[in-house]
Amino acid sequence: MPAPIRLRELIRTIRTARTQAEEREMIQKECAAIRSSFREEDNTYRCRNVAKLLYMHMLGYPAHFGQLECLKLIASQKFTDKRIGYLGAMLLLDERQDVHLLMTNCIKNDLNHSTQYVQGLALCTLGCMGSSEMCRDLAGEVEKLLKTSNSYLRKKAALCAVHVIRKVPELMEMFLPATKNLLSEKNHGVLHTSVVLLTEMCERSPDMLSHFRKLVPQLVRILKNLIMSGYSPEHDVSGISDPFLQVRILRLLRILGKGDDDSSEAMNDILAQVATNTETSKNVGNAILYETVLTIMDIKSESGLRVLAINILGRFLLNNDKNIRYVALTSLLKTVQTDHNAVQRHRSTIVDCLKDLDVSIKRRAMELSFALVNGNNIRGMMKELLYFLDSCDPEFKADCASGVFLAAEKYAPSKRWHIDTIMRVLTTAGSYVRDDSVPNLIQLITNSVEMHAYTVQRLYKALLDDISQQPLVQVASWCIGEYGDLLVSGQCEEEEPIQVTEDEVLDVLEGLLVSNLSTPVTRGYSLTAIMKLSTRFSSVNRIKKVVSIYGSSIDVELQQRAVEYNALFKKYDHMRPALLERMPIMEKTSTNGPTEIVQTNGETESTVLDTKHPPAVPQPANQANDLLDLLGGNDVAPVIQTSVPTKPASAGGELLDLLGDLSLSGGPTPAPAPSVPMSQPPFLLDGLSSQPLFNDTAAGIPPMTAYNKNGLKIDFTFERSNQNPNISVITIHASNSSEAEMTDFVFQAAVPKTFQLQLLSPSSNIVPALNQGNVTQVIRVLNPQKQQLRMRIKLTYTHKGSPVQDLAEVNNFPPQSWQ
Repeated sequence: MPAPIRLRELIRTIRTARTQAEEREMIQKECAAIRSSFREEDNTYRCRNVAKLLYMHMLGYPAHFGQLECLKLIASQKFTDKRIGYLGAMLLLDERQDVHLLMTNCIKNDLNHSTQYVQGLALCTLGCMGSSEMCRDLAGEVEKLLKTSNSYLRKKAALCAVHVIRKVPELMEMFLPATKNLLSEKNHGVLHTSVVLLTEMCERSPDMLSHFRKLVPQLVRILKNLIMSGYSPEHDVSGISDPFLQVRILRLLRILGKGDDDSSEAMNDILAQVATNTETSKNVGNAILYETVLTIMDIKSESGLRVLAINILGRFLLNNDKNIRYVALTSLLKTVQTDHNAVQRHRSTIVDCLKDLDVSIKRRAMELSFALVNGNNIRGMMKELLYFLDSCDPEFKADCASGVFLAAEKYAPSKRWHIDTIMRVLTTAGSYVRDDSVPNLIQLITNSVEMHAYTVQRLYKALLDDISQQPLVQVASWCIGEYGDLLVSGQCEEEEPIQVTEDEVLDVLEGLLVSNLSTPVTRGYSLTAIMKLSTRFSSVNRIKKVVSIYGSSIDVELQQRAVEYNALFKKYDHMRPALLERMPIMEKTSTNGPTEIVQTNGETESTVLDTKHPPAVPQPANQANDLLDLLGGNDVAPVIQTSVPTKPASAGGELLDLLGDLSLSGGPTPAPAPSVPMSQPPFLLDGLSSQPLFNDTAAGIPPMTAYNKNGLKIDFTFERSNQNPNISVITIHASNSSEAEMTDFVFQAAVPKTFQLQLLSPSSNIVPALNQGNVTQVIRVLNPQKQQLRMRIKLTYTHKGSPVQDLAEVNNFPPQSWQ
């Protein structure tokens, strides 16, 4: 059989291939020849064939059939055979294949070989692919070589020991005696591998960490020698003495100094020297400085040293290398919470990174910019971030808009600035904002009473300019519906009022209904806004026409709204002003997730409609709650509700009477509601009485003072239900005669079990100072047994920054209020 071609010739031949198919053909032909040679047990050319096979493996072709040949080469006495055999074992074998266990005895023999280079081959192979079984069997030999005086073997044994510890951590203590003299070695290779070994042991065992803390002075001395030593051609890299060893020592110092005052104190000076003496013009110096910064931030370092570290990162931001800028931004983002003021000094440089062309740098700069926002710089930072929002790529807009919302909510200097900022975001990136941004802005506008005229004027102008941003259009529609009268009257004091007629406003809203850009949700907002304007504008006939047109809309949601709004005009016109009155101040309700506003029909307003179906089985209590929803949705919240004795079906009438006497029957006991098929949505306004809810016979009931203490006075006024004399309606009036307002005001009440109580939402949670206004709240009490009314009240509020809580009993109700 002719001699096989040499590896060099094979490489040259393969490189001449013009196509992948031609290369594959050459490889297959050579593999066939190698297989034939292996079958013939050709010892002469086995080394050459395995070498060629390894080259093919590197090209991605299968070479597993050469595994056993590698073992045969390892068992050979020739160094050249062993070298190729061990290389093949490291490339073709791993611990998942049982074949590797056959090497254990060969490696053990070679670890005790008389030639250091053969021992080095065995150590490299064991450190590369040794399994846990091999490591247990050969750990003793590795430990012996770790104590040898031969620096060539000690550095390889140290790295092999690292692999053994990773595979079998319980063998760690075996290497502890051998580590005593490792740091005394002058050879940099041994020092480097020794530091790697110590780092691995400290990371894996708290006991080892405590044991090696005594080595901190020695490590500091080594690092100082490296910094102060002159030019050494053997270890010099770009003018810096052995930067690899410096980085390893700094990493070990970081582990040893973390959480330990004494160790941190011992290394403060050397870290300052490294930070000030290292050359920054080359990448090698930047690598050492970066590792120094990480060490300073992790240990208990002095404040001046931490400022020095952050200044180094600030200089990194000015570097031309994108990788260095990215590393600096990432590191500053981790430290901004602990060293906020020091990072603030580099705010302008960080903001400049927002203009970088690299998307990774822009994202990190954006995240860090939001982390730097506080009450002092909110205006300047928001200006920069809003400019970035205008010009950034679409992939950034959602996160940037979300960050602006959160920062504005937390640090807004004024409500006008807050509203302007969010409107700017909705104008520029409305399609990218979170789903809760619309209800959140509506809640903000509702609570900013003094800004209503200004806000509705700004939103109206924005609608005239652009209707493509749906969240902005939805907020604008809601505000025009609520405050359209302020828009037409031109009451805006914040800026020059615009002259708008009722017809122009209705034209804009009708345009939204027919626009192809409007989503179904936006059309719902627009139709509801038009309906609300029927109580604020004089153009009622035009509004009736619009509502009736959409009664046959192809959109079921829009159709149902229009049908029910139309019914308000026809059957319940006397209730329309009350049902469409302005929304009260909204309160955020905490849920399991982020804070959100209670919503009905996807809108943040309490609409007249509630599209849920009534239950098929008559349930008076549930009907009562549904009726409550009709009169205000989510602002009717039973705070305290006590149970009443079980009664027959006729008791349902009393429940309904308690909640407003809303039955059509006019008597105390309404007939049960019939089952409604789910396929036909019921008309939700059926069943509302056309009679007044309360009469004026209670005019003779005198008011009373229920509580008067610390400047807070609670007065009760009374009225009785027109149809059910068992219902008393008590209105509380809370006033404050002190010089400071009372915030977070909450009134709660409880009555005996023979009564039933319903507590509605208050008009506000702030009681103005010096009796400049009242907070009112309505209580409904059902007293079927005509017993004397007794009530326990609980008051909670914040006064002059201090929380106050008080309890009181009210037993002196006028007899007319309960008899």
